[in-house]
Amino acid sequence: MLPEKHHRNVQGGAARAAVFGVSDGLVSNIAIVLGFAGASPVPSLVRLAGLVGLIGGAVSMAAGEYISMKAQGELLERELEMERIELRRSPEMEQAELAAIYVARGVDRETAEEMSSQLMRNPELALETHAREELGIDPGELGSPIAASVSSFVSFSVGATVPLAPWFFGGGTAAVVASIILGAIAAIAVGGLLGRFTGRRVVRSAARQLLFTAVPAVITFVLGSAAGVGAVG
Repeated sequence: MLPEKHHRNVQGGAARAAVFGVSDGLVSNIAIVLGFAGASPVPSLVRLAGLVGLIGGAVSMAAGEYISMKAQGELLERELEMERIELRRSPEMEQAELAAIYVARGVDRETAEEMSSQLMRNPELALETHAREELGIDPGELGSPIAASVSSFVSFSVGATVPLAPWFFGGGTAAVVASIILGAIAAIAVGGLLGRFTGRRVVRSAARQLLFTAVPAVITFVLGSAAGVGAVG
């Protein structure tokens, strides 16, 4: 007997939201923190800016994820309801459609018609099968808007906290350097984990994430330095 293969569930919204939430939180808040730090304000202003970026970004991400997942779920539910109605109104036509799909995939017609006939005897199984074969969706895996929203909020907050943390313990050049180091480490870690998760090259994925984190941080720091508003505290 061949060993059973196990696959990650890549369709759920929560996992996707978590991965991108950490990345977005890190990239956006390190840009905010270093942008204000480049302007050389007192540490309390950097902390305030970082906290505003963290809270505002986390809430925005969570709300956007919830609305997106909810709308997608409602759209898919509508499609399922329409399919359910068609199964009640025209079962023979739906059975013929299902058989035609199997024939198109290489199943001989007699077997395809027998399979579709067996499936149509169970209304819920028929609906699930039509949803998979015609619509390309799994009724049991539409994703949870609340889970995706919470995951997005938490993960964004985690990522946004990394470059902000040093400013709760100090300020000036030391805090800037600490933010850069922590941000770089976090970017490499996130990119590396994403590479392992997707089966891509870990080094390449980590380098890409580091680049996408560093570019906006450098730009905002330079702009902040050019528009300096005060002395480092």
